[in-house]
Amino acid sequence: MKHLIYPLAVSALMLGACSQKKEAPAPPGTIPPAATKAEVTFDVDIKPIFGAACIECHGEKKQKGELRLDTREATIKGGEEGPIFEIGRSEESVLVMNVARAGSEDDWMPPIDKGDPLTLEQIALIRAWIDQGAK
Repeated sequence: MKHLIYPLAVSALMLGACSQKKEAPAPPGTIPPAATKAEVTFDVDIKPIFGAACIECHGEKKQKGELRLDTREATIKGGEEGPIFEIGRSEESVLVMNVARAGSEDDWMPPIDKGDPLTLEQIALIRAWIDQGAK
């Protein structure tokens, strides 16, 4: 009996590991609609996205373009060129365009040599956050 359980347990572990796939990056220029999730907040939903993809260049220690994305207040304030979005209008957002890698390649975030693009799900959450009042 012991010999039968062990292979089944290993098979179950391997199957579980294979089913946990990483979300694919969004193709450049693909801007998904806002996520349908209600009550999207900076601390719960957006900060983890920015923490993984943006904070190295736009955090407490370094602020390229004078832009910080490590706090809600700093994100809303924007950078040296002003706000990167208008609350309630994600479709016109510089932030969304840049993370979706739409427009000029010079503005893509993260830049090609600095990390993987955000996923469609992450971009959709950012849109929902902006549209829902950037809370």
